[in-house]
Amino acid sequence: MMPSATLPPLRCPVCSAALLPDNLSEAKQLVCESGHSFDRARQGYWNLLLAQRKRSKAPGDNEAMVQARHNFLSQGHYQPIATAIQECLAGLVAEKLADKVAHSKPALVLDLGCGEGYYTQQIHQALTSVSKDSQCVGLDISKPAILHASKQHKQMTWLVATGADIPLMPESVDIATLIFARLLPEPTVQVIKPGGYFLVVWPGPDHLRELREQIYTEVRDSDLSPDSQLQALFEPISTQTLHFRFSLSQGDAIDNLLMMTPHGQRLSQTGREKLISLQQLDIQADIRLSLYRKR
Repeated sequence: MMPSATLPPLRCPVCSAALLPDNLSEAKQLVCESGHSFDRARQGYWNLLLAQRKRSKAPGDNEAMVQARHNFLSQGHYQPIATAIQECLAGLVAEKLADKVAHSKPALVLDLGCGEGYYTQQIHQALTSVSKDSQCVGLDISKPAILHASKQHKQMTWLVATGADIPLMPESVDIATLIFARLLPEPTVQVIKPGGYFLVVWPGPDHLRELREQIYTEVRDSDLSPDSQLQALFEPISTQTLHFRFSLSQGDAIDNLLMMTPHGQRLSQTGREKLISLQQLDIQADIRLSLYRKR
């Protein structure tokens, strides 16, 4: 858990007032001026997800999905994506450092839909290598995902919360990231500083094509692009295309990937067993990293 003195500017999800630690040396509770309070979980994260914001009893990824994602990502198959994100964000923070006026406070980066924290942890590494005072917040609606993240990486702030109502103060975030997660432009733009950045990582038309060919009779190219959803609020700066290949040679590895993707959720048990029985599956990754600036 991060020292309370370096907690990000959290906002009460009930009344929107600032949330402040009850103890300056070791915060175990956050309290707002209206008296709403939130206890720190034993593992170090903060649960700021209100019951009325849940669409189900346990929203987001369940424990099995979180473990599958961890197992797959820890094998390094998607490390090229993490490296590209690190390089992009490190450059943005270095740019902020060069601007002495903007650097009046440490950079604050918010990773939306952070899952079990694989990318968030590497983002934090990249940021602190440029500026040790940089802060990184991981937010996800899944309690099992944040529980896993907070156990593995205690130097960051982890929040169980919804991206539809981000519990950070308005215009407090220098850079927000969204990696293979749902776009919610309006709540996101509210927490980003004027001129701040938003990095969206999303799949291109050929992403996981070989896997999809095993699942669907007809494979359709995705026409997904965040530009149309973001153009009113964000100025597009650049888009990087990332292509690489990886190979899965064990049934468990294929099953982990299936549990990570919506494609696996559409498979019958017979189809899943057929895929897992493959000796090897060579797959292409097709990724876009689109950088935007708040208008």
